Amino acid sequence: MTAPTEIPLVDLLSDIRACSHCSDLPLGPRPVLSAEPSAKILIIGQAPGTRVHATGIPWNDPSGDRLRMWMGLDKEQFYNPSKIAIMPMGFCYPGKGKSGDLPPRHECAPKWHAPVLSHLPKVALTLLIGQYAQSYYLNDKFKTLTERVKNWELFLSKGFLPLVHPSPRNQRWLKNNPWFEKEVVPFLQKVIKEHL
Repeated sequence: MTAPTEIPLVDLLSDIRACSHCSDLPLGPRPVLSAEPSAKILIIGQAPGTRVHATGIPWNDPSGDRLRMWMGLDKEQFYNPSKIAIMPMGFCYPGKGKSGDLPPRHECAPKWHAPVLSHLPKVALTLLIGQYAQSYYLNDKFKTLTERVKNWELFLSKGFLPLVHPSPRNQRWLKNNPWFEKEVVPFLQKVIKEHL
């Protein structure tokens, strides 16, 4: 078998999109991601919702609208894979839980993230959106997402920026933490402009 870096990215993405490992998912497998080797920004979120599953377009929902607003990008800029790569923790819709969607399936990141990352040598900043991405990629002392996001500057030297999930469900969090939209969002827009 060939090493991941020897497989062209276009073939790797085809393999991922054809993955049927989680055939027991309620809506079936439909891996959603987007990347090209020239991408300078990487977005690692949680998992697709039902609308993203239906369309196959990442962040094609109200959460995506807010994320694009935070980044200061329109849809054309956001969906340009030569600039922005999008790779969730779980590539398929995980199903419904008691209070929202279930967590991302745990199989995806260990199986696919390293091979994809090996094809993204130009990524200068990785946005880690939500607790699942942050727990997987950040080895830190913080016990809560709020603490981690509040200390976002500590992670920049490693190329990471932890963000709260832009879901409408987090409206209360945003109201209780006004520093996020006053400090983090302007920085995010500034660094996006610098890299794109």
